[in-house]
Amino acid sequence: GSSFEKIAPVKIVGGVLIHSIPHQRAADHYFDGLKESGVKMPVMFVGHGSPMNAIEETQFSRGWQLEGEKLGKPKAVLCVSAHWETEGTLVTAMEKPRTIHDFYGFPNELFEVEYPAPGDPSLANRVIETVKKHGINPDMKWGLDHGTWSVMRHMYPDADVPVIQLSIAYDEPPQFHYDLAKELVHLRRMGILIIGSGNIVHNLGMIDWRNPNGGFDWANEINEKFKLLILNENHRSLIDYNSIGEEARMAIPTPEHFIPLLYILGLKEENEKIRFFNDSITLGSLSMTSLIIG
Repeated sequence: GSSFEKIAPVKIVGGVLIHSIPHQRAADHYFDGLKESGVKMPVMFVGHGSPMNAIEETQFSRGWQLEGEKLGKPKAVLCVSAHWETEGTLVTAMEKPRTIHDFYGFPNELFEVEYPAPGDPSLANRVIETVKKHGINPDMKWGLDHGTWSVMRHMYPDADVPVIQLSIAYDEPPQFHYDLAKELVHLRRMGILIIGSGNIVHNLGMIDWRNPNGGFDWANEINEKFKLLILNENHRSLIDYNSIGEEARMAIPTPEHFIPLLYILGLKEENEKIRFFNDSITLGSLSMTSLIIG
């Protein structure tokens, strides 16, 4: 009956309207000036945790703010959020994405938050055109959910960086998402910051409200095991996470909060450094562990 248990990933099944993206000529012109450069943007996985991090000053929100300051402002952000699951893969293609309050039972202050970052239809079109093996369609209905804006409003509080979201195709296996990410890697050389927003350990059914600043032994152990697999670039085991053991199945009872990590691992190139931040477990069974690659 807690507020936290009421956060559910959204599934959009069938009946998805496909719209053409406006201003195609403008989009082509935009990308004439967005050629790949030698400069490569890092990629980031963020443990987003409770929506309250959006409005509270916490160690986690401070961590996001610090990373935003270190990175500087990218040309745009592409975010894969755990909270947008669809049939097939979609990308937001509207000019002004709405702020989605996809939760209930939280204070009014949270529902009043607006994050008015612009969209980027031309970038959405670029994603659709360049991902050949895995078809992506434009979406004009969604917007920015709390997996995205709760983090963005601390990283880029002025909402002056365009943001688009890529959905998670809930009917596809983990390998699909890892492979799709590899088709996005060229965006890193075009000034685009790609973020995966989820939680490595995410078991809301086992949340311990009496332990806001710690984790169960099993949660700490599997979180450390996941970190080691990430550092050792053992992506095969992470893709096949159910074979790791019972603790992994407890950490990932449903895949949607783990899949954004697979996107970020799929975007890693050779000889890139990995750095963890916000590396702790909260409420017993929720890992806030986040990482930067590059």
